[in-house]
Amino acid sequence: MKTELKEMLASLNSPAEWVGLRHVAEDSRSFQVRDERVEAVNQGISEGVMVEVLVDGQFHYSATADVSKDGIARAHNRAMALAEFSKGWSLAKFSLDQRPKAVGSYASKTSQTLDQLGMQELIALLVDSTKAMKTSDEIVSRVAYAQNAVTNMTYVSSNGSEFDQTFSHNFSHLSATAQRGSDVQTRTNGMDVSQSGYEFFDREHMTAESVRIGEQVLELLDAENCPEDTRDLLLAPSQLYLQIHESIGHPLELDRILGDERNYAGWSFIGLEDFGKLQYGSDLLNVTFDPTVSGELASYMFDDTGVKAEKEYLIKDGKLLRGLGSLESQSRANVPGVACARSTSWNRPALDRMANINIEAGTSSMSDMISSVEKGVFMDTNKSWSIDDYRNKFQFGCEYAKLIENGEITKTVKNPNYRGVCTPFWSNLKMVGNGDNFEVWGSFFCGKAEPNQVIRVGHATPHCLFSDIEVFGGAR
Repeated sequence: MKTELKEMLASLNSPAEWVGLRHVAEDSRSFQVRDERVEAVNQGISEGVMVEVLVDGQFHYSATADVSKDGIARAHNRAMALAEFSKGWSLAKFSLDQRPKAVGSYASKTSQTLDQLGMQELIALLVDSTKAMKTSDEIVSRVAYAQNAVTNMTYVSSNGSEFDQTFSHNFSHLSATAQRGSDVQTRTNGMDVSQSGYEFFDREHMTAESVRIGEQVLELLDAENCPEDTRDLLLAPSQLYLQIHESIGHPLELDRILGDERNYAGWSFIGLEDFGKLQYGSDLLNVTFDPTVSGELASYMFDDTGVKAEKEYLIKDGKLLRGLGSLESQSRANVPGVACARSTSWNRPALDRMANINIEAGTSSMSDMISSVEKGVFMDTNKSWSIDDYRNKFQFGCEYAKLIENGEITKTVKNPNYRGVCTPFWSNLKMVGNGDNFEVWGSFFCGKAEPNQVIRVGHATPHCLFSDIEVFGGAR
């Protein structure tokens, strides 16, 4: 495809200062089983090209599903027409500095394809997973879901960029719902994701997870509600990844801070003047943008504008250093950013987005953290969340919790929730888990912008302990 795109690019004879072609083809397959019966088998195929031009210091776009030479030429002409139409509404001037030359290739590390695993074997695994969840007649619904998406992206530009990237993304979801009278409880495996092949859908692991879910959902029926008070809070990575996503990732997006993104998912409590100055959390908080982690959901070599991806500290020793901003946003904001211009597909321009946003491992073991707590609660796996339009005040609910009393894990409690405000919450971070309890999580469904773009992001973190957090049970 790279050779064909280069030939098409040359044939455009464009008067633009710069032209880029980004070809994307994706094949996505999903499978769902409910109560040992196959409920859905789906396949989605998408292919097209985004044409981008730089004219008079402005970038303009047009996308096409017609990947022929004539189709791309027509898209190029539409982009040039948009450049002419909109030249009176310039917001900022850009140049080739925002589209560096990029050459290379990247591919997810995979060891098994669907053909090697077999569609029947995968469906049988999901059937058996729902069967393993049936540990009691009180379990009234069991679901097992699997999805894999293989994406091939090829990029060429008039200043010599030519690179290709192939991604294989996986998502599995296991869920058991139990009912006793009016009490209904659900336990899941969270959002289990990876960048790998079909080896991700491992029978031994998924069976063990199914049994665990089936047992723990029954625990919740027998449990008391989470107490309502202020206490230490130990968060598992299955919950903490979403806390990172909502209260660190989204607030640090430079286009949101600049005001480009408000009506879909809100503004940000962060101001441009905060970078390099704001103490975002305790000195134990170290947050990195790292698209180089093998197997994490949003690892890549280049972003969708050709910027090389490198590990960077967003927050170091609690201090805010960098934003999540593309080269365009960096030039407008005069704030350092990262290689985070990403798009959901061929028919969307690249925006400031999260990739892998991780909390670096600390020095504390799980036993260290638990033994240090006199009165606390351990919460596992996100159930619900809410955050205000400034991405500042939040409330999260979890599926499963355990009380921590006098340095020991004691009884299970249900309907656990906690609330807080971003910088005070992160300032109460008092212990960070070491590499032994470091886990890789992420989301298949991070939404932003209008028209909407849904992308896949990664978050890796150890367990973390916070002091003086408001917790409560039940819905509020």
